[in-house]
Amino acid sequence: MPMLNAVGSSLLAVALFGATTAVNYALSGFVIWSIAGWMILGGVIGGAAGVWASRKLAARRALLQRVFTVFVLLVGAYVAYRSLADA
Repeated sequence: MPMLNAVGSSLLAVALFGATTAVNYALSGFVIWSIAGWMILGGVIGGAAGVWASRKLAARRALLQRVFTVFVLLVGAYVAYRSLADA
């Protein structure tokens, strides 16, 4: 799969799962909006930083692939750790 498709697929999946969960929690009254606002702001800033970084790394495709791979592996390790710690 081309790198651009992998990144796009990952972002789409995260956005859809996040939106579904957010709507469910909001409709259930479990959202603390003052905290959610800060988290949304962080997401916007992180998104802008990601666009900037991807443009800087675009010319060095192999480095972009390595950075993306390491990031995905770190997130996977964190999720596995949290799952095992809660069990």
